[in-house]
Formats: sequence, C-alpha cells, structure tokens
Amino acid sequence: MSIKNLFDLTGRVVVITGASSGLGVQMAKAYAKHGANIAIMARRKEKLEAVAAEIRTLGVKCLPVTCDVTDTNAIIEAVEIIEKEYGKVDIVVNNAGTGYVGPAVEMKDEDWNWNVELDLNSVFKVSREFAKGMIKNNYGRIINISSMYGMVGNMALPSAGYHAAKGGVLNLTRALAAEWASHGITVNCICPGYFETELTGDTLNTDSFSTYMKATVPLGRYGNEGELDSTAVYLASDASAYVTGVIIPVDGGYTCV
Repeated sequence: MSIKNLFDLTGRVVVITGASSGLGVQMAKAYAKHGANIAIMARRKEKLEAVAAEIRTLGVKCLPVTCDVTDTNAIIEAVEIIEKEYGKVDIVVNNAGTGYVGPAVEMKDEDWNWNVELDLNSVFKVSREFAKGMIKNNYGRIINISSMYGMVGNMALPSAGYHAAKGGVLNLTRALAAEWASHGITVNCICPGYFETELTGDTLNTDSFSTYMKATVPLGRYGNEGELDSTAVYLASDASAYVTGVIIPVDGGYTCV
C-alpha cells in the first residue's frame, strides 16, 4: 500500500461508544471522511439518530445503536445488531466516560463506583465482546480513550475516582495489547487533554481556567475541534500496523512538564 493510501479506511467498520456528542461525534465524522462505515453507540436515542443523519451526508453508512455500555447484556445485543448489519467490526473506539469532580473526602461510594463502572469496566466489557469477532477474523483495532488525568494527578479539579479509573485504562490497554496481538488485534490508548465539548465548555471558557491553562499547558490553550482526529485515524489505519500497547497524550504538552 502506498503512503498516500495508508489512512484510507474504505471498507472498514468503526464502532464508537459515547458517540452522541463531543469527541465521539468528532471522531465518528473523521472516520467517515476517510471512508469507513460507522456504528455509533450511546444511551440517548434522539441524539444518536441526529448524529447518524449528519454522518450519512458524508457518503457512508451509519448505524445508531442505543446501548448502556455498563450493561453486559446490552453490549452483547449491540454487537449482534452491528455485526448483522455490517458483517464484521474492524475498529472499536471506547470513548464513553464520565467524571466526578470534588474532594476525595466528600466522594460517596456510589460516585466512586460509577466512575470505575463507566470509565474502566465498560472499556473492558465492550472490548471483550467485540474482540470475539475480531479474533475470528484475525484483525482488529481497539482504541481506548483515557485522559491525561489517567497519567498524572492534578491540583485544579479534585477527581480521584476519575484519575483512578482512567489510569486503569492505560494498563488495561497494555494487557489486552499483549494478549490479543497474536490474533492480529492492536490495542492502543489516547489520553486527551482539555478539549471543549458540551460537558466542558462552561468550565474551560472562564478567565480563571484560561489563566490556569496558560500556566500549565505549554501550548497555552485547550484543544480545538478536530485536533484529536488525526491520532484517532492513525491508530485505526494501516499506518499504525506495527503499533500496539502505546499511550499517546494529545494534551498540548500538559503531561510533559
């Protein structure tokens, strides 16, 4: 394959969780622009259907699948629906997540458990169920979306449960990469920094946080829409065929200082 075609995803099927808003939608559109057919998973049916309609305008298929990724039976059902529609799944992006912000001493058990359930356990459950088909096909790309907060602590927004769960995703990535490499499956992890989405916009667009970013992020700003896409496409494409078990921060340099 020529260098020009290394990022071509025509004929590939990409599944993205947490794809009713934010970074999930951005990545879904990026994959579609590179020719992949898409399946988007989330809990909000109306949002999914609206996003699917947008993606179809890019000339590819897009299947919206309502799914709670903390529910094993719901995941199994989603796999069946997607494989029936497309015949296979080549790439899975574990993007669904949440985050509790507050002092550790005030964090309730249910908040901790929910962080771990959605940010870590769901990554394993979704990967496990889709990997079964990938193993049969001897091909797969699994991309886990963690966070720069999975690599370091922070002094701005206390969120111990989020740090712990996202940190777990890093070593889960390495473990699955080692276990599934012989089946033609690569497993890698992206650790985004601050990106504006519907969940973060109110926090990021304040004078105090702007000052904080200028002091802590070498590039001095949060990530713009689309600036995660190139890494996501790279890890899904043939360009990364010899890359597995890696952790890639896309954080404006936050974790390098």
